Amino acid sequence: MTEEMPLSANTTPPALPICDYEGSTYRTDFWEGRGREYEDGAERIALRRLLPPTGRRLLDVGAGFGRLAPLYAGYDEVILLDYSRSQLEYARQRLGDGRFIYVAADLYRLPLASDAVDTTVMVRVLHHLADVPLALGQIHRVLAAQGTFILEFANKRHAKNILRYLLRRGMNPFDPLPYEFAPLHYDFHPRWVRQQLGAAGFKVEQRLAVSFFRAALCKRLVPTKLLIAADGALQRVSAPLALSPSIFLRSRAQKAAERPPAERNRLFRCPTCGAEPLEQGEQALHCPNCAARWPIEGGIYIFK
Repeated sequence: MTEEMPLSANTTPPALPICDYEGSTYRTDFWEGRGREYEDGAERIALRRLLPPTGRRLLDVGAGFGRLAPLYAGYDEVILLDYSRSQLEYARQRLGDGRFIYVAADLYRLPLASDAVDTTVMVRVLHHLADVPLALGQIHRVLAAQGTFILEFANKRHAKNILRYLLRRGMNPFDPLPYEFAPLHYDFHPRWVRQQLGAAGFKVEQRLAVSFFRAALCKRLVPTKLLIAADGALQRVSAPLALSPSIFLRSRAQKAAERPPAERNRLFRCPTCGAEPLEQGEQALHCPNCAARWPIEGGIYIFK
């Protein structure tokens, strides 16, 4: 089961709820100094194992304050995308510009051109999504042919949930459908997630089981470095059982044809009408088709 904090849900066309971290203290109240060094370390091991070490352009969906950005050193450009502008502002203060591009946008209407990125990472985001097929379809569209998609999701079929169910104290973890245990907080069955990826045009290549020792007692009694090392040792060998609270998958985008290099260099697309590319101005991007204007404020592209 995921540990994320419940947040307010804003609504965006077409009336899909969005878990909005705008103005929240997520960084300081959930991560920094909150005893989650183990979870962070285990996720970094998993991501290093699955992430292509180098590439042209990487997209981090739900990047927040840029927690995982140091792992993307081998990429020419890194797009940090989040619905929360305030989280991106902090990320920019810490990381600067250079290779980083900051985009405040809605995942259901990704403002990125088709085939624009080589690799996409989405960690601790799927459990907030009310429409998983739509989101996966958008990610497939922006990935180049054979591009890599690394997805993390909250596993409803983990060992603790199974034990609770056997003791008749919890929901059925074997039910394939998503389980919403709080507003915009979902746990997923591994088989259901793989089915959704396949329907969206992805071929799953590898799976890792992550974050076995999340229990407070484990973290209190066992040194953090030892927990991280043990988790790293188990991630591959235990993956077929899929009994951990968190699952990482690496998939490839299957596409009939690859766009010409000039078109793959395009970056932005109008989320209103789908026209691409957008015209770059000093303080805004302009859509040549529907005349929509998307501002650039404080180094952040705003598509909200």
